[in-house]
Amino acid sequence: MKIVGIEAINVFGGTVYLDVEKLAKHRGLDMSRISNLLMKEKTVALPFEDPITFGVNAAKPLIDSLSDEEKDRIEMVITCTESSFDFGKSMSTYCHDLLGLNRNCRLFELKNACYSGVAGIQMAVNMVLSQVSPGAKVLVIATDISRFMVEEGGDALTADWSFAEPSNGAGAVAMLISDQPKIAQIDVGANGYYGYEVMDTCRPSPDADAGDSDLSLLSYLDCCENAFLEYCKRVEGVKFDETFDYIAYHTPFGGMVKGAHRNMMRKLLKAKPDVIEADFSLRVLPGLDYCQRVGNIMGATAALALTSTIENGDFEHPKRIGVFSYGSGCCSEFFSLVVTKEGQQKLRALNINDKLDARHELSMEEYDGILTGSTALKFGTRNTVLDEDFIPEARETLGQPTLFLKQIKEFHREYVWLG
Repeated sequence: MKIVGIEAINVFGGTVYLDVEKLAKHRGLDMSRISNLLMKEKTVALPFEDPITFGVNAAKPLIDSLSDEEKDRIEMVITCTESSFDFGKSMSTYCHDLLGLNRNCRLFELKNACYSGVAGIQMAVNMVLSQVSPGAKVLVIATDISRFMVEEGGDALTADWSFAEPSNGAGAVAMLISDQPKIAQIDVGANGYYGYEVMDTCRPSPDADAGDSDLSLLSYLDCCENAFLEYCKRVEGVKFDETFDYIAYHTPFGGMVKGAHRNMMRKLLKAKPDVIEADFSLRVLPGLDYCQRVGNIMGATAALALTSTIENGDFEHPKRIGVFSYGSGCCSEFFSLVVTKEGQQKLRALNINDKLDARHELSMEEYDGILTGSTALKFGTRNTVLDEDFIPEARETLGQPTLFLKQIKEFHREYVWLG
């Protein structure tokens, strides 16, 4: 059996964030409902940040750690997103250029709501396993920015999305997939996938979201159960409570994950509330830490939960993590991988927590100004120059060069490293 997995992984959680409780009070929302979200902070995209800046900032430390020879073995770059700003040109071309990668490389993009990141991982895994180019690496960049406008329309698209604002974030997770799984080794062939057509959430126009939040929850629960049951058909002797030391769920918000885990424990094990609560704290909560600080970053969220699990779990001995990904519309997958202490140490060396701590906290006035300023980057923007002095603290927070969008000139995006 060929070996494949995650050679390196990194999170970029932005340069500024918002305190979710302060935002909820600012919006006059029901605070009892906010507590059920299990959210703390959310990353906010500045007007001069876009999915490319997030993706490249996530990937650059991984690329910089490679030798020239290793770097040249990256033969595929996949960007995974639902926040693309062009119907034809792939964001992977910008990422490839800004990271200085070899031109003998496949460059393309995947769009499938929140499932896109895991779709990219699995495509990369299959590329490595195929051995069509032994030793090749694949760079997978899952990157997304949330939007809050709602389309006017019929009954199917009139759900209350006021509680999406506190949970939706912006960010990216970059992964190198190769036959050197220094972070995590994929369980080859251990996949359960499940999908069907459902109109739970969508983006009917480039800059707007719409959907039915109740239907989305039901679809998530349905897919979680059935993707896992399909996994069980393909892997002998699986037990939900024993096979996986940790479970990383796609996390629209922590409360939804808690409900999904409770549903699985009840249906599969007929577990009592106290057992469910203890199991959630032990196996699931480690994966929520980054999600509670960055927010829902759509196609990158399952990978964000996985990274958080590796960061916060106990890997004194090798441990197996089950990963569940759900993308509206819908498609889902349950797969697994094994992490060692060495993998955790390699991840921790990137100091992701320190970089999240270094972000600038926005005031409500600054945040409302960002919402207004972001209209300069609507889909199809032809020409604009971005004000890099807006929220100047963003340039200095991370203590290292950070990529920002400088201008758009005849649709072409130009970037600059600042800080």
